[in-house]
Amino acid sequence: MAERPHVLLSVATSIDGCIDDTSPQRLMLSNAADFDRVDQVRAESDAILIGGNTIRTDNPRLLVNSEERRAARVAAGKPAYPLKVAVTASGELDRELKFWHTGGGKVVYTTDAGAARLRGELEGLAEVVGLGGTVDFGRMLDDLGARGVRRLMVEGGGRIHTQFLAEGLADEVQWAVAPLLVGEAEAPRFVYPARFPGGSARRLRLLGVSTVGDVVLLRYAPKEG
Repeated sequence: MAERPHVLLSVATSIDGCIDDTSPQRLMLSNAADFDRVDQVRAESDAILIGGNTIRTDNPRLLVNSEERRAARVAAGKPAYPLKVAVTASGELDRELKFWHTGGGKVVYTTDAGAARLRGELEGLAEVVGLGGTVDFGRMLDDLGARGVRRLMVEGGGRIHTQFLAEGLADEVQWAVAPLLVGEAEAPRFVYPARFPGGSARRLRLLGVSTVGDVVLLRYAPKEG
């Protein structure tokens, strides 16, 4: 069996742990320097993963934006863009979303029922992989490893991050904390209630702390606490 990729969770939140507010407009948590940092992390990754709900809500392109970084990838023998990975249990993803029409290769992991829905919807746009009655994240990582993915960047949303952490599958968390307080009970979160490995008393290992303008970047190793 191929080696599973190194899994890096990347997230930006408010001080109170929200990844957005409840307004129709996307809340900009990062500053320009931090967006550039994230672009570098994307360029260093073999694949970038995002959940179906985030795709539907934010309609992202999920690209390496820097032409110089794309050129460096090509010079290193890699595709200009990392593989784009979508995860959806329902299979409710429209083919008109920007995600499918920009960047390079794309793969969707879903349930068998979701795959039946998506194979026609995304014909010619993405490979669809059914993982059974549920989306098994371990099987997904095995499949990505078999595709040559050695470094996987996970950009959310909160339910996706929570599942990776709860199943003990995340190797690193890069958490950018913006100087904002959202204060809305219904705002989406970085992490939701779950049973995490080791329970509430387990301390994660801190890899580093740095500032990016007015944003604080925290790096943790979830498997090494």
